[in-house]
Amino acid sequence: QVQLVESGGGLVQPGGSLKVSCAASGSIISMNSMGWYRQAPGKQRALVARILRGGFTIYEDPVKGRFAISRDNAKNTVYLQMNSLKPEDSAVYYCNTFPIRWGWGQGTQVTVSS
Repeated sequence: QVQLVESGGGLVQPGGSLKVSCAASGSIISMNSMGWYRQAPGKQRALVARILRGGFTIYEDPVKGRFAISRDNAKNTVYLQMNSLKPEDSAVYYCNTFPIRWGWGQGTQVTVSS
C-alpha cells in the first residue's frame, strides 16, 4: 500500500517562498508521473504542477513562472518550490500520481498572509 507524506508547509508573507516535500513509500515515484495538487476552503482539489516520468514539467496557469516541481528518485520524494507567493495560493497541498491512482496523504497547509 502506497503512503504519501507531505511536509514543509507554513505561514509565509506575500512575495515570500516556501518549499514543500512529498515522501512516498510502498511504490517508486520514478515509475510514475507525479503531480502537486491543492485545495482551498470551499473549492475543489486542483492540479497545479506535474512532472512526467522523463522529467518534463508542466504548470497550470495560476502558478506558471512562480512554482517549480522536482523529484529526487534516490529519496523517492517530490518537491514543490513556491516563489512570489500570493494570498490566493493559500491551500492544503497534496501530491499524487498524474493521473491520480493512489490514496491521498494528509497534505500540508500553506498560508500566505501578512
